[in-house]
Amino acid sequence: MGKLFYIMGKSASGKDSVYNALLGDPRLGLHRIVLYTTRPIREHETDGRDYRFVSEEELSRLRDGGRVVEERAYDTVHGIWRYATADDGSIDLAAHNYLAIGTLESYRKIRDYFGAENVVPLYIEVEDGERLARALGREREQKTPKYAEMCRRFLADEADFSEENIRAAGIGKRYPNNGSMKECLADIEETIRVMV
Repeated sequence: MGKLFYIMGKSASGKDSVYNALLGDPRLGLHRIVLYTTRPIREHETDGRDYRFVSEEELSRLRDGGRVVEERAYDTVHGIWRYATADDGSIDLAAHNYLAIGTLESYRKIRDYFGAENVVPLYIEVEDGERLARALGREREQKTPKYAEMCRRFLADEADFSEENIRAAGIGKRYPNNGSMKECLADIEETIRVMV
């Protein structure tokens, strides 16, 4: 049986960079799980690779068909943005190992759906001041920076990823990413190699 490795952490913790590096390593043989979202596509994102960008109506059809494994809704300054994992036939744990990325809440739902023995949490942790600096730098690179949304996400993560919530989800090991991503990545790669 394959494993589903689930990356999570607060915004600007380096999740996307770690995720892309792990997927780009052919020695690990990980397959991508692409989430669905109703939020607008960002610069440098590709539909079907980064997310499946769908309308509210398209997501509703998946939900009505019983194909949504987990779903999150965020009341942003730009309206409601939804993210979802769907059992759309693209996940076959009998044949492959997978890599996914999401929130602590989504991890718990994925773990409950696929089984704790099949889902491995990879929690990336970064000091708050460093995270805020990274988030600001990333937002400044956008054609139309959304600073209010950046601040909302930063504050929401403090509650979502509280120590109490992390413990309740059964997260033990943490992967610090405060300096060079190289050390964090090596630590995660070792965890994956031991389990596959």
